[in-house]
Amino acid sequence: MANTDINTARKFSVAPMLDWTDRHCRYFYRLMSQNVLLYTEMVTTGAIIHGKGDYLGFNSEEHPVALQLGGSEAKDMAYCAERAQQLGYDEVNINVGCPSDRVKNGSFGACLMAEPDVVAASISTMQAAVDIPVTVKSRIGIDDMDEYEDLTRFIHIVAEAGCQHFIVHARKAWLQGLSPKENREIPPLKYERVYQLKQEFPDLHISINGGIKTLEDVHNHLQYTDGVMMGREVYSNPWILTQVESELFAQTAELTREAVVQQMMPYVERHIASGGRAWHVIRHMLGIFQGQPASRVWRRHLSENAIKPGTQASVLTDALDAMLSTRAKLKTREEYLA
Repeated sequence: MANTDINTARKFSVAPMLDWTDRHCRYFYRLMSQNVLLYTEMVTTGAIIHGKGDYLGFNSEEHPVALQLGGSEAKDMAYCAERAQQLGYDEVNINVGCPSDRVKNGSFGACLMAEPDVVAASISTMQAAVDIPVTVKSRIGIDDMDEYEDLTRFIHIVAEAGCQHFIVHARKAWLQGLSPKENREIPPLKYERVYQLKQEFPDLHISINGGIKTLEDVHNHLQYTDGVMMGREVYSNPWILTQVESELFAQTAELTREAVVQQMMPYVERHIASGGRAWHVIRHMLGIFQGQPASRVWRRHLSENAIKPGTQASVLTDALDAMLSTRAKLKTREEYLA
């Protein structure tokens, strides 16, 4: 059961981030915001169809949650979309933005911007198989196909196939010569292209992504687009989700960072009891005190201790105690100097 309507949730979403936005990370984020739309890491059709891992598992508390899918074979994409719907996902998103070599070699990701008909075939086949929305996350262009006309041609063809929601990373991707990290930083951001896209396709839901770091940025972009997707800033400073909840969804709650940490302890305990390691969960929590006094003590304690085999959830309490003790000493020192 979704916490909020998915169309409302699209106003703000947390980007799919490989190796980061796993089910533990998403559970943690949901404690701070009941309304934002969460995305899984990209999962390939090959992993779902042939893999032996639990690639589609998620916690019921994560709703609204979308599966991001990597692939290009329409039949396989439809099969995976059906699986996602059966499991209860609220949306399936097609990755047409990732520039890594692994993605290029699999004929999906950003290279599909050069093949809008392939994406359109997946859209139509998937939508015939499921009732949940099928959406697309893309770049504004790739390599030398980076004129505005190239982007609008892609959007037009895919929209004609039935896609109504596009998330557009406002950078092009260089498929040759740049690493995925460099592709997130070197190509210049061109937000105006995404704004122009919304003007040209007013009936489509257009969300913007790329380089967005503050709530002021979010409010500015929402003047021109329907939604904003934020990624790495949320990961490094997850507490920003409480501001999003308050400012964008008018939901306020008496919540503290310490309370969120306490709420995570039973989850960590359950994960350990099921055979997992504490670090699998706790690694996503390092940034919750970013910008707060003695936050470095919190991060250091967990980085040094939570990674050890056999670590229990109580390491979170130990890290809190160490941080608060340091804060008290800092306060005492300030009072003495005053």
